[in-house]
Amino acid sequence: MGKFLSGILVRKFRLVSIAIVAMAIILGMLQPSYSQLSQLLRQAPSSEIRGVWLTNIDSDVFFATPRLAAAIQRLHQLNFNAIYPTVWNWGYTLYPSDVMGRVTQRVIDPDPGLQGRDVLQETINHSHRHGLAVIPWFEFGFMAPADSELASRKAGWLTSRSDGSQIVKQGIHDRVWLIPWHPEVRQFMKELILEICQNYDVDGIQFDDHFGLPVELGYDPYTIELYKKEHNGRTPPTNFRDAAWVKWRADKITATYAELYQTIKSVKPSYIVSLSPNPYQFAYSNFLTDWKTWEEKGWVDELLLQVYRDNMSSFLREIEQPEVVAASRRIPVATGILTGIRTESYSSDLIRTQAAAARSRRFAGLSFFYYETLWNNADEPINQRQNTFSRLFPTPAVRPRRGLP
Repeated sequence: MGKFLSGILVRKFRLVSIAIVAMAIILGMLQPSYSQLSQLLRQAPSSEIRGVWLTNIDSDVFFATPRLAAAIQRLHQLNFNAIYPTVWNWGYTLYPSDVMGRVTQRVIDPDPGLQGRDVLQETINHSHRHGLAVIPWFEFGFMAPADSELASRKAGWLTSRSDGSQIVKQGIHDRVWLIPWHPEVRQFMKELILEICQNYDVDGIQFDDHFGLPVELGYDPYTIELYKKEHNGRTPPTNFRDAAWVKWRADKITATYAELYQTIKSVKPSYIVSLSPNPYQFAYSNFLTDWKTWEEKGWVDELLLQVYRDNMSSFLREIEQPEVVAASRRIPVATGILTGIRTESYSSDLIRTQAAAARSRRFAGLSFFYYETLWNNADEPINQRQNTFSRLFPTPAVRPRRGLP
């Protein structure tokens, strides 16, 4: 009996040992070793997107000209090569806009720090002087603050849930959403985009999945009548996750996006139309954003995937999704990495490890959300954080373009 039990224990020990070794191998495949990480960081590609988003949410980079100039100069010194500055936020533009003047009678965001300035033009001037591309980012998309002038003046542009409610919480903030397929909303967005394309020397335009719609919305009178017209008088399903109803709304958003893409290309064929959505399943299921179809149709010139994760397993799972791998064979695909939020800073070790994982999979580059959390709003000393990016980007790199190496 003793020998029998001993044999069982030996076999169990061997099985456990094998399992431990297998797990170590799997983890080693998932996450680069220290030596592999160091090598990947030292051997930075000569062609790579190295971007950062600039926003006026939880960030003061835009609110003084010297501060903006110093930020762009430092990014240049650290070998970044692309800036994605928000230009559409809180229901206003961050540049003087005749289009907004016609809609809200305010031509620029009313914040005192922006009055008398053209933040977009300042960003272009400082960035292009240092060789950085500027791709304005329509951060709010079809979203607006519930108490904004846009919402109050254009109530007919707003969509709702089936119970008629309109407010969607974003953190502590109350938001409302415009109807993406409403002809007046489409025209408004088209005019905003054309205004930038025709008046500013930018390098492209960027959208994200705020150019979608929260899945529970779409029950406004305009949309219901449109749906009934196309469905023999039937009203939309009360289940907002009904697959056919989801697809119908997603297809309407796709048509709007296609029109915006073609509008940009009609006036500026060389402009990069950049897209920075969440991973596909989340974007489609929650925001009706069918970016996989947009990319397959050729309506995306670069994809910056928001892989904002605080652990490597979920980070790797998202960058290895089939639609991401497929897109990377056709267009430049960069990995969007979260460096922190107002209340939390992500560590340099995590940033380096995620960057190395993306490089090991031959992605076209990296972009970081957002500027203030690169080093100003971080738990680590500024010099240490800046050294992280200095090691990550030790030499300059050119931006890859669609159809080019």
